[in-house]
Amino acid sequence: MRKKLRVGIITFPGSNCDHDIEYVLSEFFNVQTTMLWHASVIRESFNLLVVPGGFSYGDYLRAGAIARFAPAMSSLKEHARLGRPVLGICNGFQILCESGLLPGALIRNVNLKHICRTVEIKTFSNNPITKHFKKDTYKIPVSHSDGNYRISDDGLKELQDNNQIVFRYTDNPNGSVFDIAGISSKKHKILGMMPHPERVIDPLNGSTEGFDILNSVLSL
Repeated sequence: MRKKLRVGIITFPGSNCDHDIEYVLSEFFNVQTTMLWHASVIRESFNLLVVPGGFSYGDYLRAGAIARFAPAMSSLKEHARLGRPVLGICNGFQILCESGLLPGALIRNVNLKHICRTVEIKTFSNNPITKHFKKDTYKIPVSHSDGNYRISDDGLKELQDNNQIVFRYTDNPNGSVFDIAGISSKKHKILGMMPHPERVIDPLNGSTEGFDILNSVLSL
């Protein structure tokens, strides 16, 4: 059995999925969770830091562009430098890209509309994040206006060469290059993804499709 892990969840003005991820991690994975305010330096040590979904600072300028400057993000960068895992979901993925912790950028969906529905994603690379997955495809909800992942041709090749593409959409909803739904850092300790695995953990929501994903991140 996995030892009891300590997970910190950073809350920004406009975060709306922070309590969702806190609930499922504590109730279904038996980890100790702590809510962390964006304006405070993180002084505790955590096994995992999560940047949750929402609309940090109302997505002014660009999604995640203001959040990158928060004091808690400086602490998160030090956490990542020490080789500890980081998970960014939806707005969290955008913040990680804006912070330079993950390559590329996320812009407006190709149809310029907010997309909120369940999509199918397939695992693409064989790295530590995917080794605990039990299936090749998962049906996970998305809810975003800026999920169109962009990166240069050279950057895309580097992602492929380093096995950093973790998820691809089977039916691309937002125009992301190469159908990318989630990527990792080169050392596969940081995962950013647009779909929300925390929304399909509790059986009361009608699906537990996200369990493998969160379980794998907690096993890093």
